[in-house]
Amino acid sequence: MPEQFAADWLALREPADHAARPDQLARRLAEELPATRPLRIADLGAGAGSNLRYLAPRLPHPQQWWLIDHDHGLLTRAGATEPGSAIACGAASVTATPHSADLADFPACLPAAVDLITASALLDLVTNDWIERLADYCTAQGLPALLALSFDGCMTLSPALPDDTLIKAAVLDHQRGEKDMGRALGPEAAAAADTAFSRRGATVIRRRSDWHLTPAQAPLQRLLLQGWHEAAMAREPGERERLDAWLGARLTAVDHSHVRVGHEDVLAVPCRG
Repeated sequence: MPEQFAADWLALREPADHAARPDQLARRLAEELPATRPLRIADLGAGAGSNLRYLAPRLPHPQQWWLIDHDHGLLTRAGATEPGSAIACGAASVTATPHSADLADFPACLPAAVDLITASALLDLVTNDWIERLADYCTAQGLPALLALSFDGCMTLSPALPDDTLIKAAVLDHQRGEKDMGRALGPEAAAAADTAFSRRGATVIRRRSDWHLTPAQAPLQRLLLQGWHEAAMAREPGERERLDAWLGARLTAVDHSHVRVGHEDVLAVPCRG
């Protein structure tokens, strides 16, 4: 994904992400974290810092975040350009340090010992082996994990078009395809995380975090539709004419269309002792 497109996409989706996330998971997580010293938090696939801006005001202060991503340009956009940078999240007692690293190397990508592992819009891109390693590490270290906004395969568009079904099937196939780490879990990611952590004795709580996009979010709808079109083209190159016609019709309709995109949030709290 070109960096400017990625930055625009992340900026447009942030309000939808924050509106979708269930606050009760953050409240439950806060009960599990130490309140007598600064929290140390690793944000995996931090991008431009959206997860920090949502979560930091909802957890005990002070906090030290490590924003871990392979894209240093996005980390710069997050505002964390130097170790210990203050970052805009509504709290002066929160600092962040950018850390460019390959998440495929987890847990070696972690720069320090932490109290919490968190990620947003990441799990559907990783492999089952990666989630198993995550669950192993969190269990061994006694760390809770809050894993937000994993795509679950739900795509509902209104008004409906005949080729919505073609697009959905191609996008889901693409989601389960090869990504940077290997074959991605796609819409099975939240269930895989639940299984991995539960098998190790953790308490796992899952909550829906669906997007409900309205005509007021037409710019986000446009980028979403373009992304779906691109994914479908990668899977169905012989259907270019139909896919292009679908995209044109959808883009024309964004001023009166509604889109639901299914996500799940997963909180895993390891058994202590």
